[in-house]
Amino acid sequence: MRRTVLRNVAIPLLSIGLLLLLWQGIVVVFDVKSYIAPRPLAAIQAVTDNWGLLWPLILGTIRETIYGFFYGALLGFGFGVIMAKSSFLHRLVYPVLVLSQGVPIIALGAPLVLILGFGVTPKIVIVAWIVFFPVTVNVLAGLSHVDKDLLNLARVYGASRWRTFLQIEIPASTTPLFAGLKIGATYAVTGAIIGELASSSSSGESLALYQQHANSNFSTAAVYGVTMVMTVIGISWFMLVVASEVLATPWQRRTVARRSLFHARDDVNAATSDQ
Repeated sequence: MRRTVLRNVAIPLLSIGLLLLLWQGIVVVFDVKSYIAPRPLAAIQAVTDNWGLLWPLILGTIRETIYGFFYGALLGFGFGVIMAKSSFLHRLVYPVLVLSQGVPIIALGAPLVLILGFGVTPKIVIVAWIVFFPVTVNVLAGLSHVDKDLLNLARVYGASRWRTFLQIEIPASTTPLFAGLKIGATYAVTGAIIGELASSSSSGESLALYQQHANSNFSTAAVYGVTMVMTVIGISWFMLVVASEVLATPWQRRTVARRSLFHARDDVNAATSDQ
């Protein structure tokens, strides 16, 4: 167990270290000017030197990401369940959901500001807008491919629809659900940054506008440093979703197959052998 955890942590850290070394090597070998691309340590120092100013902005971006991700995931799960249970609503709602994803996210910011005003709400809405669609599609796919034999056995044993949904359909859709959540996690920070660019009123109010202000002042190290901070936020959020999946689906790492709550297959085999 300890060796597995060490391997899962050490290899990603090694890949990040190699990426930084590659960055350093390109800058040194090709003599890239600092106003085009600074060295990694210069970018990191630009962050640490302004940490007191950046920290509240980082917390704001994290808050927008968390709230938007939560609401988007909840909305996506609800849409997925509703469409899986009603073929009419599936045919009615699904084209609208696809159409909603055809709207460029960057173009969505201005109308949301006009409707919701400046502040945190448009940023959260943009993040939720990005997250809910992959969650919806994956939950719908998961619920549409539940083992029919298990559903029939549950019906034979007199299980109610609600109990069948909670104890068979939800566990069966857990893996597709987390697949959608991981896709949403990779884009959630992007949505927060786009929302900050669209709905913040001054350069000191958000991480994205801080970077934009640094770019206009030709502070290249700060621009790269803030980009690294945004990347760390995105990777950290993705890893939290992965950790949640590990805790929520322990049966995926067991050597013995997970038994159904109703022990349906065992009961059927026992009844057959008795005959």
